Amino acid sequence: MPIIEEDLRKLDSLQAHLFAHRHATTSIMFAGETCDPEEAASPRAEALATLEEEVHELLCCEKTGQVLDRLGQAAAAGELDETRTAQVRVLARERSERVDVPADVQAGFAKLCCEAQSVWTRAKGANDWTSFAPYLDQMVSSMRTIAKLRAPEADPYDTWLDAYERGTSRAFYNRFFAEVKNCVVPLVAAIRERGWQPSRGCIEGTFDHDTQMELARDLLRVEGLRASALTLSETEHPFTDSVCSRHAYIATHVYEDDVISNVYSMLHEGGHAMYEQNIDPAYDRTILNGGVSSGVHESQSRFFENYVGRSEAFAPVLLDTLRRHFPGRFDGVSARDLYLATNRAEPGLVRTEADELTYPLHIIIRYEIEQLLFDGKATAADVPALWNERYRSYLGLEVPSDTLGCLQDVHWSCGDMGYFPTYALGGAYGAQLLDAMRASGVDFEGACASGDLEPIRAWLRERVWRHGRTIDPIPLIEAACGGPIDASHYTRYLTEKFSAIYNL
Repeated sequence: MPIIEEDLRKLDSLQAHLFAHRHATTSIMFAGETCDPEEAASPRAEALATLEEEVHELLCCEKTGQVLDRLGQAAAAGELDETRTAQVRVLARERSERVDVPADVQAGFAKLCCEAQSVWTRAKGANDWTSFAPYLDQMVSSMRTIAKLRAPEADPYDTWLDAYERGTSRAFYNRFFAEVKNCVVPLVAAIRERGWQPSRGCIEGTFDHDTQMELARDLLRVEGLRASALTLSETEHPFTDSVCSRHAYIATHVYEDDVISNVYSMLHEGGHAMYEQNIDPAYDRTILNGGVSSGVHESQSRFFENYVGRSEAFAPVLLDTLRRHFPGRFDGVSARDLYLATNRAEPGLVRTEADELTYPLHIIIRYEIEQLLFDGKATAADVPALWNERYRSYLGLEVPSDTLGCLQDVHWSCGDMGYFPTYALGGAYGAQLLDAMRASGVDFEGACASGDLEPIRAWLRERVWRHGRTIDPIPLIEAACGGPIDASHYTRYLTEKFSAIYNL
């Protein structure tokens, strides 16, 4: 057998083993977040640490390095097709990010994340920052250590920002957030000065838990998800994960006094899951399966949550869906009433419940605090005060508890520091994708109004979803949009939408 054929066989074997580990890890973590008993946290952490050690060995052993080196040379010589070339490129990059990090450090970090999540869940419920704080300090220390091992000369926080969205850095986000703040802060101030807010009366009240779960499934169907390839469950903090195009996981959180929270949580998480379900099935069980980055993933979730779900065109469809599940509750409500109620721009304490306009301010607060932690200018003990001061300064709010403050998000307990900025960047990607979609001839408003979102899905499937990890995030978005990343699409969208709602 020629050397290149033997190496390709080894490449496929490596990818099959990595898929098996990913499948096991994702399933274990999903169970841990949704149904495992409290005492299961420690053995789950041990299992995840062992799996992480094995993944490290698979990727970082000398034989894998030799195979990837030979195939890299073959790719450079034009001897591999595009798919094989992409597989080698992504695997070589993942190996390079791990090879200088000892296996016990990687495994220790995986174990720490699992333990920290369990502690965070209890701490949030008990409003007990003190019990979680030591884990956050350990998390920052571990992430700094890993970043320095990966890229000794780079800023550690930049290393993690780039890990979540390749091609980004503090300098990138500083420019981006400056442009966003210059749009959002004056708009929020103008709305406050206007002194008028749409009524939320039409969406207030008590809504049965089980009926809300039926509503959730219906919304996922409207979005276009395949129920046969989806597991839906409940958790403290909603999330989505996937192992391949044929199995996505969604976990939601139902509040009986807030049906709209579940509506937009499902539209958001459904966007994530649609991305995963629509990746080219040929990439299943390979390194090319999965969303390419956090920012691109958030562009899809926030696209369906906001650009579709909070559009005036979609309001009649959403209203009809609510009426089916809660007969009589919305009979006197107009689509315009629902549109205004679900687009009320008003500072709030909780990021996941924030309106489109104030949402970026929540992200900026987290971004600033993460930098202070990574730079050694603050420790976990300082976070509640830093958090509360910024919510007072940026949003004009007093934070009554850490549960509604610095304990509200799961991300820091998962080791996802550097992830938050991608939420806002994803929103900006989405606005640019929307403009490109309209420019290419898609009747976006017509699709939303009809409830048949296939024209929107088809456009995104062709330009974003199907590619999986074959194209890096910024080139992917630029190719889809036909131009460079430009936040002005996002700021123009926010300005036009909220100026119209508030008659500014």
